[in-house]
Amino acid sequence: MRTVDLIRKKRDGGELSREEIFHLVSGAAQGTIPDYQLAAWLMAVVWRGTTRAETAFLTDAMLRSGEVMDFSDLRGAKVDKHSTGGVGDKTSLIVAPIVAAVGSRAHADGKRIYVPMLSGRGLGHTGGTLDKLESIPGFRVNLTKQEFRAVLEVCGCALSGPTPEIAPADKRLYALRDVTATVESPGLICASIMSKKLAEGIDSLVLDVKTGSGAFMKNENDTVALAELLVDTGKRIGKRVVALITDMDQPLGNAVGNALEVEECVEVLNGKGPADVRELSIALSAWMIFLGGASADVQEGIRIAEEMIATGRAHDKFQQVIRQQGGDESVVDEPDRLPRAKGTETIRSAHGGYISRIACEQIGKACAVLGGGREKQDDAIDPAVGIVVAKKVGDVVRAGDVLCNVHYDAEPRLREALALIETSFIVSDEPPQRQPLIRKIIGS
Repeated sequence: MRTVDLIRKKRDGGELSREEIFHLVSGAAQGTIPDYQLAAWLMAVVWRGTTRAETAFLTDAMLRSGEVMDFSDLRGAKVDKHSTGGVGDKTSLIVAPIVAAVGSRAHADGKRIYVPMLSGRGLGHTGGTLDKLESIPGFRVNLTKQEFRAVLEVCGCALSGPTPEIAPADKRLYALRDVTATVESPGLICASIMSKKLAEGIDSLVLDVKTGSGAFMKNENDTVALAELLVDTGKRIGKRVVALITDMDQPLGNAVGNALEVEECVEVLNGKGPADVRELSIALSAWMIFLGGASADVQEGIRIAEEMIATGRAHDKFQQVIRQQGGDESVVDEPDRLPRAKGTETIRSAHGGYISRIACEQIGKACAVLGGGREKQDDAIDPAVGIVVAKKVGDVVRAGDVLCNVHYDAEPRLREALALIETSFIVSDEPPQRQPLIRKIIGS
């Protein structure tokens, strides 16, 4: 095959075959196709789009460009959850221990549900699971393949960053997309997400696809289209996949910031915490339990997930994972051991009414400005800083009521963040129409 012919074929609206796509992806992974040809092909994909079959071929090729983890010798279902990212999006730290805690309930013959969770870091206004975990003193997220497997065998779940061997073609293609204005392609987005998740060696995947002002996809119709593509691609590769379209027009929960979010996760695992975090965590866990064969339906999965929290088994499982990955497990019972910011600034409402809107993305950006996020992948993170929201959309406020508390370490960063936060809460005379937390379910 000649790469130039494949560029021309896609440029002219043709559909590439499995073999043609594998040629392009293997060339990206092995460095045999130069950047300028890959960039030309990526632009042709953005302009012409991909068919469902092409998207599945691309995902499969990127998946197989590196190592695919094999846990087939572990008796039980392998299930994971992936979120497209948002503000205060912290459920991974809750659902992994819940589902792993199900243990031998998963199958009558004693098999388990395993959750091999490879996660990423935050970028821009969205948080990252690895950054939250690293706010736990001593917690190691850069596990070797052998260490990852050892934690998975002992705990039933492991939470780590991807190894260099996972989907290497995606790393090169994503770097090119970032500098050639070719990020906004549903087919390329889908292949990037699914290739990395399916490389975990999982049988089933639950997707949390965020929509709204604080999400990557702002428009619900676009979000649904992406979710349908993700689900269809997973099924074409032989996996069980379901997607929940969930609200991101305001932060999830109250805490935004790494250590603050870990503390909120601990509250939920202890049977408390914000209602929206509990609801979404239970729903995601229930679907994972159902797809993993531990419940007859999702309603039973909800009951089992609630039982894991009520009995303390999820709490104990989170402690076990922290211990196995080198962290200070005492934070689950003593969250004050997590990093704390030096100062706190309170933002109050200027007048009374109803919270009609929260500029969710601005809250996420303000957290990044405080030092809790990054603009470039190699930026350092301050685990202690962040924002704790006191009022949510639809809440009644009076003049002087607390809207949020800002946890900061540096005065100059605080001033810049306050400029964003103070315009983020919109108070109106009339109550707004509230959106459901879970708007749609795709692939059920």
